[in-house]
Amino acid sequence: MEKPLPPEAQRALAEAQERRQEQIRREEALEAERAKETGGPRHREPTRFGDWERKGITYDF
Repeated sequence: MEKPLPPEAQRALAEAQERRQEQIRREEALEAERAKETGGPRHREPTRFGDWERKGITYDF
């Protein structure tokens, strides 16, 4: 049996959901801009462990 959430917690959850949706919209806008890039990666920037990888070759700046 779950306890009902207090109004403050419900409000915080709603605000967090709004922030998540806003972040998704920002990421989609950035993704659309990246699609216009010539010669760049087709998808998100391939970062992994602080290194950059492209076609199996890793570059560490």
